[in-house]
Amino acid sequence: MKTISNSMITSAIYSLTLEANYHLPQTFLGRLRQASQQEQSPLGQSILTQILENADIASENNEPLCQDTGVVVVFVELGYDVHIQGDLYAAIDAGVRHAYQDGYLRKSIVAHPLNRINTGDNTPAIVHVRLVPGNQMKLTLAPKGGGSENMSLVKMLVPSEGKEGILRLILKTIQDAGGKPCPPLIVGVGLGGNLEQSALLAKQALLRDIDDSQPDPLLATLEKEWLIAINNLGVGPMGLGGTTTALAVKINAAPCHIASLPVAINLQCHAARHASIIL
Repeated sequence: MKTISNSMITSAIYSLTLEANYHLPQTFLGRLRQASQQEQSPLGQSILTQILENADIASENNEPLCQDTGVVVVFVELGYDVHIQGDLYAAIDAGVRHAYQDGYLRKSIVAHPLNRINTGDNTPAIVHVRLVPGNQMKLTLAPKGGGSENMSLVKMLVPSEGKEGILRLILKTIQDAGGKPCPPLIVGVGLGGNLEQSALLAKQALLRDIDDSQPDPLLATLEKEWLIAINNLGVGPMGLGGTTTALAVKINAAPCHIASLPVAINLQCHAARHASIIL
């Protein structure tokens, strides 16, 4: 049995919070550079160049990629043979609290959705725990901005709507959103499960490497086809027109009820921030 203390978790969360807010994954930056070279709109190309310049400045100076430093979402993969010495949730919040203070990151969390009083330290984080084999703990932290999250949705389709119905919903969602979610996007799609599981599947899809491929052949084909359809909308970078509305579509799926076709669409802005560590 491996023991992991609260202090170890807090320290890891602190580092991940700053890492995610300052530095984009290299594979994602590579896809952005490729898009900037292929974008057909001069204005769209200029915007993509500015996004890349902003990412370079943030990384070099250890400054936030975006003023919206988001809701902190933490995915915990906890090994069966790990003992946590203390309160996992308190340890995570402590790391978030100190990182947002020391890193001068914007505090965006209100304690109640109606009275709107800011908690002042960007806690609590949203934490998802999954038990897995082994004696390690993997922490993946993703700060999720309000602009892209506001344009996301969950809808319960009926099975007869099928692939065509899902695509119609995706295209309408992105067309209606326009520039509000700050494209170019990563489009996370969660299919199946039930209402809440489909939303979690879509969020997890955003954490996949941008260059990976779905092992399910049907879903892998749909990811490619739906990306083409999305980019044919012409929404473009920051909603100002162009051929690069999205950089990738990532689909995760789960079994579901015979009467239901749950669909969640979680849009990710061009600040596709996340970082991981194994303890």
